[in-house]
Amino acid sequence: MTFSMTAYAQAAIDTELGELSCELRSVNHRYLEIAPRMPEELRTHESAMRELIGTKLARGRIDCFVRLKESDHTDTEPNPEAAEKLESLLQQMHAAVPSMQAIRAIDVLRWPGVLQAKKVAPELMKAHLLNVVEQALNGLSKARAKEGEKMAELIEQRLTGMQTVIGEVEQVLPEIAQQYRTRLEEKLADIKDQLDPSRLEQEMVIYLQKTDVAEELDRLNVHIGEVSSVLRKNEPAGRRLDFLMQELNREANTLGSKANDPRLTKASVDLKVYIEQMREQVQNIE
Repeated sequence: MTFSMTAYAQAAIDTELGELSCELRSVNHRYLEIAPRMPEELRTHESAMRELIGTKLARGRIDCFVRLKESDHTDTEPNPEAAEKLESLLQQMHAAVPSMQAIRAIDVLRWPGVLQAKKVAPELMKAHLLNVVEQALNGLSKARAKEGEKMAELIEQRLTGMQTVIGEVEQVLPEIAQQYRTRLEEKLADIKDQLDPSRLEQEMVIYLQKTDVAEELDRLNVHIGEVSSVLRKNEPAGRRLDFLMQELNREANTLGSKANDPRLTKASVDLKVYIEQMREQVQNIE
């Protein structure tokens, strides 16, 4: 199965501290590059998150946004340090202003920092983090697979087009060779009696060998078959496909350099157009 490197997914779960969400954006890249953005209180679990992503993805730049939206109904508990600091401040104020009225307990509780959200065990938050990231990864994998399937179909269409061009070239090759022989014989008709027939035939064979494109056509067919096979494998295929695009382009260029007929020149151009269209798709395949 072919996977695209371009996709998007998100997931969210409820935790003791509020809603924990993960947003993943993936674009093409030569290697796997993970760029996390997350709350500082979860930063200690970044390595575990990276390891999880690495088990699911092989290539691409992954922008990972983790957000924690604290609930208005989150359980709270006293913050002893903040309460002690407030008590010390009140004592200083009372010493400076003896007539200052006593502060009610409700006012103390409203003081910033005196109440804090109940702390959650680090291992529990780590489990929540990995859970939401895995859910987002599953969604990302489905999106990458869906997009990759479309890309594979487009590449297969180009492969079929290339096979059609190659088939047309194979059909006209005998005709092209015969036409060249006829033209050469016509040019040499006036001096034909002065030439050694065996030498003339030898030169003809040498020229035909130099302009023979059967080997290039065979290699093109082999590479086309390999591309089709790689697309069906359930593993990262982008690098292999990129290499095969280079090989296909090499053979198409050689075909063009050997062309001694407008039909071969046109075939070379048509093949390179198909290859370039496939190359654009391959750049986004994992």
